[in-house]
Amino acid sequence: MHIKTNGIELNVDLHGTGDTTLLYLHYWGGSARTWRAVTDALPGDVAHVAVDLRGWGDSAKPDAGYGLADLAADVHGVIGALALERYVLVGHSMGGKLAQYLASDSPAGLVGLALVAPSPPLPLPLATAQRDAMVRAYDDAASIHATLDHVLTAGPLPHALRGQVVEDSLRGAPAAKRAWPHGAMAEDITDRARRIAVPVTVVSGELDRVDPPAALLTHLLPFIPHAVLETVPGRGHLLPLEAPDAVAHAIRRFIAGLAPRLQSA
Repeated sequence: MHIKTNGIELNVDLHGTGDTTLLYLHYWGGSARTWRAVTDALPGDVAHVAVDLRGWGDSAKPDAGYGLADLAADVHGVIGALALERYVLVGHSMGGKLAQYLASDSPAGLVGLALVAPSPPLPLPLATAQRDAMVRAYDDAASIHATLDHVLTAGPLPHALRGQVVEDSLRGAPAAKRAWPHGAMAEDITDRARRIAVPVTVVSGELDRVDPPAALLTHLLPFIPHAVLETVPGRGHLLPLEAPDAVAHAIRRFIAGLAPRLQSA
């Protein structure tokens, strides 16, 4: 379905029913369908809401508005339009940094935060040439395949999933492709991260070459000290596609641990 929010329309995938909703935010280059294997592996007593962030998937592709504050306003609009009363934010990579930004405002109804191979709250110190190279990583199918094999994954994805990644990456708006490496990725939200009060779980791939476990221990955990980090052996950065069962298991265990909080919410 499409939801009008913050002056644009966002595509949102909805399925499942339950008192608690899992609200999914995808990585730079992904879409709502990045999460499908994860949601398929979760029990049927929760609702799932996966958002195509602006510039990606079937959502609107404006020429501006890709800062974290803009993306957060979009997601707040989705939460309001769906009248979500009790939800867990689940963010991957770029979506993980966005989830931290959202959670720092303590929005009504938020009961937990699940960060999957998240971008940390600290800005990533890259030269302009490196940021330009990131933008070009999604220029064509060949460059996307190379990025998959040498940056994003620790092993080959099935043919159908590789095709999905290529399609999603190519469909991204030029402004969205540029805005993350040249904008939101460099935003410093450490002060916001310190304000996150809900329980937090962090899932990282052992062989992640983008945000490895060691980097999260030094660049994320010090700002969210109550967060718990677990590592998925032998997997890389694209955990929702490389290890959906492991991600689903971590989320299921996290939700189970939230039971007292959910009952009182």
